[in-house]
Amino acid sequence: MKTITEQKALEEIEQMVEKDHKIYLIGCGTCATMCRTGGKEEILRMRDYLHEKGKEVTGWMVIPTACDELTEEAIRQENKHIEEADSILVMTCAFGVQTVSSYLEKPIYPALNTLFIGKLDVDGTFSEICKQCGECVLGRAAGICPVTTCAKGLLNGPCGGTNKGKCEVDKDKDCAWTLIYNRLERMGRLDDMRQIQPPKNYGIKTFKKYSIKEA
Repeated sequence: MKTITEQKALEEIEQMVEKDHKIYLIGCGTCATMCRTGGKEEILRMRDYLHEKGKEVTGWMVIPTACDELTEEAIRQENKHIEEADSILVMTCAFGVQTVSSYLEKPIYPALNTLFIGKLDVDGTFSEICKQCGECVLGRAAGICPVTTCAKGLLNGPCGGTNKGKCEVDKDKDCAWTLIYNRLERMGRLDDMRQIQPPKNYGIKTFKKYSIKEA
């Protein structure tokens, strides 16, 4: 599983660092490297772009995993070059950006958009697995997420557009609710589809803090 990211438009990045002359770059050696959005190659490309725009890059690094506790040590080792910078441009997921920000009192800018949690397919592409929506419905959907698998994100389906088990949005794609139906049928649990799922409460994950308690 990886956090899938995409690079922001260069124009947006340029606007973020408009007031800064000296910039330090940080990438991630796991998810962002696999997505080719924040590995060494992308960091060096961004460095060259910023040079072309008249910016000075005081240094750069690719942290093995930018969202864990090793980030603090990596920042400490690069402290001299980071201190020289007016701001930090972070080419990681949003979690990595916030981790870096927690250790530095400097402007921190995200160079990437965080899209979703996904898995790597055999052809080198990524499939969306989870939107981290805060209200999991996998239990009544036979382990198939309708929020990510259905093109419309329907919590109760199928819709009227499904045709011979295919999705009306993409005729090459299996209808999510047909997949759910078939699996529930094999499990002898078709009654689960008769339970109406109410609209999701997306506010459930807003401004909440969670703690892990030992048993």
